[in-house]
Amino acid sequence: MGKPAEQLRSGARARDWRKAMSDHVAYGLLVYTALQIFVTVKALSEGSSSLLPYLALIVLVAGIIPLCRWYEKRWAVLSDAEAGDPAFAPAFRRDVTTLWAVAIGLPFALALAFKALLSLA
Repeated sequence: MGKPAEQLRSGARARDWRKAMSDHVAYGLLVYTALQIFVTVKALSEGSSSLLPYLALIVLVAGIIPLCRWYEKRWAVLSDAEAGDPAFAPAFRRDVTTLWAVAIGLPFALALAFKALLSLA
């Protein structure tokens, strides 16, 4: 019910941008956290034997959550009709690309920044 007749006949289902963005946010947070653990903490721990690297990890993970939540909220407000509208595809691709660039790139950028700071000390 509520699906256009063309979709019912063809068996095709419109993509729900809300659910798709929610999925990307969830997986992006997992990837970001894993990279933080393996990349940033390693860089931090090379210069310190204290709990500071792990505290930094918690702060960095907590800092990314509001950004990811903002992306999710941005798409969650779509109506049911808008959620399946193909006109949103370019904006969705742009937001997903940005989200993944941050999720993958930020841990490496932070690791480089930490190594640069440690080399100055």
